[in-house]
Parts: sequence; C-alpha cells; structure tokens
Amino acid sequence: MALLSLDDLAPGQEYAAGPITVSRDELVAFAREYDPQPFHLDEAAAKETFVGTLIGSGWQTAALGMRLFAQALVSQSTSMGSPGITALRWLRPVLPGDALSAVIRVEEVRPSSSKPDRGMARLSMTLTNGRGEAVMTQAFAVLFARAGAVPAPRPVELSTETGPMAEPNDAVPLPYLAQAELGTTRDLGAHRFEADDIIAFARAYDPQIFHLDAEAARSTHFGALCASGWQTAAVWMKRLNATFARDIALTARSGPVPQLGPSPGFKDLKWLRPVYAGDTIRYASTLIDRRASRSRPGWGIATHHNTAQNQRGEPVFEFTGTVFWQWEPPAA
Repeated sequence: MALLSLDDLAPGQEYAAGPITVSRDELVAFAREYDPQPFHLDEAAAKETFVGTLIGSGWQTAALGMRLFAQALVSQSTSMGSPGITALRWLRPVLPGDALSAVIRVEEVRPSSSKPDRGMARLSMTLTNGRGEAVMTQAFAVLFARAGAVPAPRPVELSTETGPMAEPNDAVPLPYLAQAELGTTRDLGAHRFEADDIIAFARAYDPQIFHLDAEAARSTHFGALCASGWQTAAVWMKRLNATFARDIALTARSGPVPQLGPSPGFKDLKWLRPVYAGDTIRYASTLIDRRASRSRPGWGIATHHNTAQNQRGEPVFEFTGTVFWQWEPPAA
C-alpha cells in the first residue's frame, strides 16, 4: 500500500483511532520513570494532594495521543516528524481504566518553498475518554514528504558517550509561589539518551522507523536513530521531579513545604534539533510569571519557560508551561 504523502492531505480531512484502554499499572509505571508525583503513583498519597485521586501524567496522555496518531495516520504516511506544538490543554485527568480515542483533523497543508521534497500540515487533535469527555486538545504541525520524494539523510555527528549520568547534589529552598522570584532559572541537570531506551519508548508510544530501528533510521532524513519528541519532553519532567525532590528535602528541614499540583497545559513547544542515541541533554526552567488562582483559594498558577541543549551547546527543545503551585501557607 502506498504511503500517504503531503499531496494526499487536504484541510477538513479527519482521521480517527482508538479506543485504547490504559490500566493503573501502565499509568503508575510511566509515572515511576518520568513523573513520580504522589497523585500519579499511589491512591492513598493522592488523597492528600491538590488532585485527590490517582491520575495519569499529562505527559503520558500526550504520548498516548501520539500512539493513537500513529495508528490513525502517521504509520501509513511519509511523516518526517513534528517541529512542535502550538498549544496543548489537559482538560480532564486520565483515570485508570479509561478508554482513549483520538480524532485528528487537517487544518492546513503548505508545501515548503525552500525544500520541494516536503511540506507542513497543521493539525488539531481531540482526545476523549470512554464517557465521550475531552481529556486533551492539541494544535500541532507535522512535516510530510511530497509524493515520490525520498528526502536525503542528513550528516550526523554521534556521541560515543554511554552509561548513566551522576545525579547532581545541589538544592535550593522551594518557596510558596507568592514569594517566588520571577526570572529565576533552575538548572535541572542532564540526561543521556541511550538507544535501548529510545527504542522502548518508541515501541510504547511513537512507532516511527527513525525511533525504532538504528539501521533503518540511517536511510531516513534524520540519518540515525533519534528519540521521540515526546520522550525528550517526558525526560524534562523526569529532571524537574528529580531536582524538586532535592529542593523539597532541603525545605522540609526548616519548615513547611509548598505543594505542587498538575498542569493545565503548555504552548509554543519546539523540537529544534533531533536528540540522537548517545546525546547528553541538559535542561533548565525559568519562572516567568505567577498569579493567584481565582478558582482554587490558596493556590496559584506559575508560568515557566523551559529549554534544553545537547552536549555541543545546541538548543534541542523549548516550551512555555503552566502549573498549579501552592500560593501561600494554609491559614493556621
């Protein structure tokens, strides 16, 4: 069967996939690896948090959306990956046992003016649960090859570094959001992307050949095995949690610890360069805005800009996100 190319896509087309049912074990396993917050890990611990019940990580929800997108379109197409997400909103939490379905709509198709072998499609996605409720919406772009085109592999400089990274031991006090200083940047440490981990993530969430098979990836436009963009994002969450765990432990020695809640979503996510097997990616997060929540007394919403660069200092990833953060200590 011929693969769908950019030339086969047109505004108004819709592609659907699902349902896929997510189990408690699948939600908890992802959280343990990438997002070990209490409301993703344990029902009893979740009762004491902002959320009140066990829910899936939003980053896993996005990755599950990718799995459904692959089923609906990508696996039958000339997809060349995504340059980024314009906006993503997590509308409802994903609960154990939820059956997720996706509808992807083509919004715009635009051939490249500088590279005639490819073009960009702007798409929207709505992810729903088994009750017909929208749990996530997403506006994003994907590159597709033109009909008959075979984009040439790019030259790739692969790192030969292997093995786990040493965990930093720095820590700073974690303030309540009302006292947090705008413009503060927190170094989140680094993560090395190993081939086996890249392939395992791709099998679960993003089964495109350049994420799955090192030999086959060399013949693609990426030129080598590279990580799913959603894995790059999930590792940002992993590094944020590891860093905050040290900060929380330090803060707890001298007083109460502010709670952190879930995120309503993010915007302007850009995958700027591929992350290849062996690359060491360093992440950072800067607090750029804060406001008290009108709907949740005692809580606020923090806006943070996040970046990542590889071992050569080249930017590979950035986005602007939001998160619920306890605004001030509870009244005595």
